[in-house]
Amino acid sequence: MPAMTEDIALSEVRDEAAELLTPAVELRRTLHSWPEVGNDLPITRETVLAALEGLPLDLTLHETTSGVTALLTGSAPGPTILLRGDMDALPMPEDTGLDFASRVDMTMHACGHDTHTAMLVGAAKLLTAHRDDLAGRVLFMFQPGEEGHHGAREMLAEGLLDVAPLADGTESPVTGAFALHITSSLPTGWLSTRGGSIMASADTLHVTVTGKGGHASEPHRALDPIPVACEMVQALQLMVTRSIDVFDPSVITIGKLWAGTVSNVIPETAHIEGTIRSVSESTRRRVHDNIRRVVDGVAAAHGCEVELDVVAGYPVTVNDHDFAERALTIAGEVVGTDRVVRQPHPVMGAEDWSYVLQRIPGAMMFLGGTSPDRDIATAAPNHSNRVMFDEQAMVDGIATYAAVALRELASE
Repeated sequence: MPAMTEDIALSEVRDEAAELLTPAVELRRTLHSWPEVGNDLPITRETVLAALEGLPLDLTLHETTSGVTALLTGSAPGPTILLRGDMDALPMPEDTGLDFASRVDMTMHACGHDTHTAMLVGAAKLLTAHRDDLAGRVLFMFQPGEEGHHGAREMLAEGLLDVAPLADGTESPVTGAFALHITSSLPTGWLSTRGGSIMASADTLHVTVTGKGGHASEPHRALDPIPVACEMVQALQLMVTRSIDVFDPSVITIGKLWAGTVSNVIPETAHIEGTIRSVSESTRRRVHDNIRRVVDGVAAAHGCEVELDVVAGYPVTVNDHDFAERALTIAGEVVGTDRVVRQPHPVMGAEDWSYVLQRIPGAMMFLGGTSPDRDIATAAPNHSNRVMFDEQAMVDGIATYAAVALRELASE
């Protein structure tokens, strides 16, 4: 009879995780030095496979992406729990000055995915040592393309959740899913999550305003699209503040507005691009409809034509309430209840983990990565060219990944 997982003190699991920190740091630094962007990550995949070598895992190499799944089978039958670590970097420069800084031009692990991958490998090692405590299986998901490339959606389409029955024919469906995301917004080793919406949807709007070009000295003979586009920007901001519930919020940020070639020419067209963030699907739909009404109305008021294209991005990331509550309890056992925070509201960042949570009840949890000697208020945020994460936080990440699986698959 396997030992009962409930008898395992999760603080002891953290001690075991601490013993895995050195190889985790080495792996993280290798990944950090050689970052890759998108869904095709050949160097990263080979590095991960080398780190998993020798473990009793059934590996699947995805074909449409560089995704890898690794299946660990426990000593007793039961369901499967999915744990994810994303692997891709961002197309941006690095200015941290670290001795293991990126060696790839205009590519940086600025969102901590290198730590996620290293922590998930560490969790695979730790859980391998606890196979006798697992009634079921753990599916480790090493995912590319989180930074806007829909890597999770691609892995789902390729059969991520199609887990084969056990050798005796017993079904072992994926019944829960868990992911960690490191953040500079929390101190090292602190953990936070919430039930319900935890991250926003992310859509993109593209607007082209068409007027009539002419000489800048005679605007009455032209139809200037630039002030019309500027009015649209202001009207969109007003629309959000006056028609969207502040307790179910949305954000529209215009990141690009461009037109013209020289100072004495009124151009024929002006262009706007921006991002739309919402924390519920109902508000997301309402905002899309309102954007259409605003740009059509402003254009009509000035006699211009307008083209609008709203490109749907990641859905809202919605944690299962029960799973999130269990994760908070587990995290308290791992790191102490004084370092666990019930997140009061969603954040407006977006995640393609949302695709997995649309299919499987689960949760995302944030892991603090700002060292005690730095001020959280001034620490460089995720996606900054100067962001640095405290590698000591990976102990708590490895332990939390493993602890969630151990509790969800507790042997009886």
